[in-house]
Amino acid sequence: MAIGDYPAEYNPKVHGPYDPARFYGKADAPFGQVKLGDLGAWFGRRDKNPRAIAGVFSRAFWRWQHKYMQPKRTGIAPFFQVIVGGMVFFYTINYGKLKHHRNYKYH
Repeated sequence: MAIGDYPAEYNPKVHGPYDPARFYGKADAPFGQVKLGDLGAWFGRRDKNPRAIAGVFSRAFWRWQHKYMQPKRTGIAPFFQVIVGGMVFFYTINYGKLKHHRNYKYH
């Protein structure tokens, strides 16, 4: 499978039109329904190679796109989400410089 190809599990006769926000692999229990005792086994069943991790982020991005950016009447929420995400990102990369500017009370 090369970059840009459909997943190996995707079958157009079974699944219909391709949706980049959908996982076409074998179904498993959702994370919210996993019991604490089964958590290790659940993580053990996950595919941990770089391609699978990239697929997780790609599906998350497309789900966000379908929910916030692609509806006919999109609101202002996605723009604020991007702005807040940028603020958090730049705060974390500049935290080493910002922590020296704290105000302390000496008494």
